[in-house]
Amino acid sequence: MDYQKTDPGFMERVSHFAFEEVVEEPGQTLDDETRYLAVLATLVGCQGMVVFEETLPKALDAGLSAVAVKEMVYQSVDYLGMGRMWPFLKIVNQVLAGRGVALPLEDQATTTMEDRLEKGVEAQAEIFGDHMREAWKGGHIRRWLAANCFGDYYTRKGLTLAQREMITFCFLAAQGGCEPQLTSHAKGNMNLGNDKDFLVRVVSQCLPYIGYPRSLNAIACIEKAAEEVIKG
Repeated sequence: MDYQKTDPGFMERVSHFAFEEVVEEPGQTLDDETRYLAVLATLVGCQGMVVFEETLPKALDAGLSAVAVKEMVYQSVDYLGMGRMWPFLKIVNQVLAGRGVALPLEDQATTTMEDRLEKGVEAQAEIFGDHMREAWKGGHIRRWLAANCFGDYYTRKGLTLAQREMITFCFLAAQGGCEPQLTSHAKGNMNLGNDKDFLVRVVSQCLPYIGYPRSLNAIACIEKAAEEVIKG
C-alpha cells in the first residue's frame, strides 16, 4: 500500500520526524551502522515486523553487515524468547536470500558445549564485575543464564561486547516492563564504555519506533544507572 497516497498529511509529519528531525538532531546523532543496529534491535524488541522488513534493506545498503544483523537476531532469543524472535529470523533470511547472500553465513561461535559455562561467566564478569563469577551457582536459571545467554551468544564473533550490550539495552527498552533489567544493563553498557550520553543518543534515535512512554522510561533507567555508577 502506498501510504503517501492514502495518508499524505500523516506521512509528511511522521517521515520528517523519524527520518530527518531525529536523525539530524544536534548532539543526538549516531553513525549509520550503530543507528541501524539499534533501530533494528528496537524493532525486534517491540515486535515491529512490518517496519523491520522495510528498514532492513536500508540498513544493509548503509553498510550494516549481514553477520551483524544475524547476530543481533540470534541474541534476541534470550531476551524475547523463541516465540517472538523467530519471525524476525525468517524475515532476515528472506531478505538476505533475495539479495543473493549465500546462507548459512560463517559460524561465529567461539565456545563449545564443554566450555560455554566457563566463558559465559567470564563475559558476565567483564560486563558487570567480578561478583558475577559466583552468580551462576544460585540455581539452575542463573546457571542457564551464564551458559546459554552469555556463553552461547555474548561470546560469539560478529559484534563486539559493547555492541551486544547496546542491543540488549534496546531489546529491553522496546518491550517495556523490564525496568530493573534495563537499569542493570545500562550499567553494563557504561562499564563497557557506552556512557550515559551514548545511551541517551540510542534512545533518541529509537524513539520514533517505540514512542515516548517507553523512551522516557529508558531515560529514567539510564539516569538511575549513572547515579549508581558514580556512587560505586
